[in-house]
Amino acid sequence: MKFKKPESHKSAVTHYCSGCGHGIAHRLVAEVLDELNIREKTIGTAPVGCAVLLYNYFNCDIIECAHGRPPAVATAMKRLMPDNIVFTYQGDGDLAAIGTTETIHAANRGENFTVIFVNNAVYGMTGGQMAPTTMLGQKTTTTPFGRRSEIEGHPIRVCELLATLDGTTYIERTAVNSPKNTSKAKAAIKKAFQYQLENKGFTFVEILSPCPTNWKLTPKDSLDYVNKMQEYFPLGVFKDKLQ
Repeated sequence: MKFKKPESHKSAVTHYCSGCGHGIAHRLVAEVLDELNIREKTIGTAPVGCAVLLYNYFNCDIIECAHGRPPAVATAMKRLMPDNIVFTYQGDGDLAAIGTTETIHAANRGENFTVIFVNNAVYGMTGGQMAPTTMLGQKTTTTPFGRRSEIEGHPIRVCELLATLDGTTYIERTAVNSPKNTSKAKAAIKKAFQYQLENKGFTFVEILSPCPTNWKLTPKDSLDYVNKMQEYFPLGVFKDKLQ
């Protein structure tokens, strides 16, 4: 058999919308857990957002966190159980809005855990409102005429922001809108977990992900829209202290 379901991924009926990128991101994380043989010592955190039911999909320990607080919870878990592998899985609202403080300070302290950041430039679960990563001109339910810099400000580029902090070790932005990009996303996730295994410090992987429902696009067209996102959020490695 060339291709099979990862053992770290449960056989659950998805609650995600058609064309959503979360399912791809879940599989990539599960494949990495299997390949590194770390499933039995891994603890993940579920955010408040579209991935709030993360524990339904992963065959490892998952703890539900208050909105925006996964990095604080992950800090406690990793410090109390340093031999465990700890990761947070968060969307742009959970990580870059209400959770900005927890994200920045955990990164600045160099906490030895991994953040998986799924960026679809919109609030998905609550109805498609503007997010911190919403692009200029992008229409949402709270910016029906498009985001304006003079009113709503500019989109936050989290990778670029965290790369300036001395405590961060590895930061990369990826996407899951093509086989090539998806392969690179998996490689980035694997490197992040490997660095954590080696106690190298804070690792962060951003994944640009399609959201057809709130973008009001077909699943196919939403893949092309991710390419447009890259004008604001270019793919690549923004920091790798070990290279």
